[in-house]
Amino acid sequence: MQQIPVYAFTGFLDSGKTKFIQETLEDPRFNAGERTLLLVFEEGEEEYDSSTYPHQNVYLEVLDQQTVSPKELQALAKKYKAQRVVAELNGMQQVGDLYMRFPENWVLAQEVMFADSTTIMAYNANMRNLVMDKLVGVQMVVFNRLEPGADVMPFHKLARAASRRIDILYDYTDGHTQFDEIEDPLPFDINAPVIEVRDEDYALWYRDVSEEPEKYEGKTVRFKAQVAMLRRDKDGMFAPGRFVMTCCVEDIQFCGIPCRYAQSAALTSRSWVMVTAKISAEKHKLYKGETGPILTALEVVTGAEPAEPDVATF
Repeated sequence: MQQIPVYAFTGFLDSGKTKFIQETLEDPRFNAGERTLLLVFEEGEEEYDSSTYPHQNVYLEVLDQQTVSPKELQALAKKYKAQRVVAELNGMQQVGDLYMRFPENWVLAQEVMFADSTTIMAYNANMRNLVMDKLVGVQMVVFNRLEPGADVMPFHKLARAASRRIDILYDYTDGHTQFDEIEDPLPFDINAPVIEVRDEDYALWYRDVSEEPEKYEGKTVRFKAQVAMLRRDKDGMFAPGRFVMTCCVEDIQFCGIPCRYAQSAALTSRSWVMVTAKISAEKHKLYKGETGPILTALEVVTGAEPAEPDVATF
């Protein structure tokens, strides 16, 4: 079955999604005649005008993001013989819930979030789980309606709390745009003989080593963690890690890294240990065929004091 690329645009109501999609579909560099299924899961004040597109090849459908089914989506793709999908998502719904209902041959090609700079901080204060839900998976976030000279640091920090890999674009009211160029020094020295990760920096280190394991190849790290035993492991491994909260209590999850250790069977699950280990970038079943960080223990000291706080945050 031929794969269908999906271009998803997220953000809250009146954040500029519709205008951007409209202008994109008017651009012959993007719209060269491919049969495009335009799915609208949120209707705002702006409306789409197909008369301005270079080709009459865009087929619009308004759907309910909460109830749409894979069968429905597949039927629409077949009905219009779609070669690609452009989707405007509902800002008040979780994006992952929708992606789980995509047909098997739909592949997420690009995901961009739009954020109105005059309202996004209020959304973040009151509905942080929805804001982070959109930020964690996007390739780029566009902060628009910025006044020239405005302080962009709060928006930079908001995006970086979700990922260090997101491209950040600032869109100003005078018409010019600018990519974010703020440097984020890590709170630990990755070039030190031993990378010392403080308790309060575990979440940042875990995300950084997970996103760029090759950067840590051959380096030594020391950090405090809880013991997690790997099920059905026969290779002398465990997964030292911490419970990490991205935005709220509901999203707390254990974030550990597979670690080779001959005495792993003698460790007690959930106990605190101080781990010193070499880092390598390898494939492991936990990474589902992808490359990720693997530790080889040099020393595991049991009986460590619990980290303070015990749940790591960004």
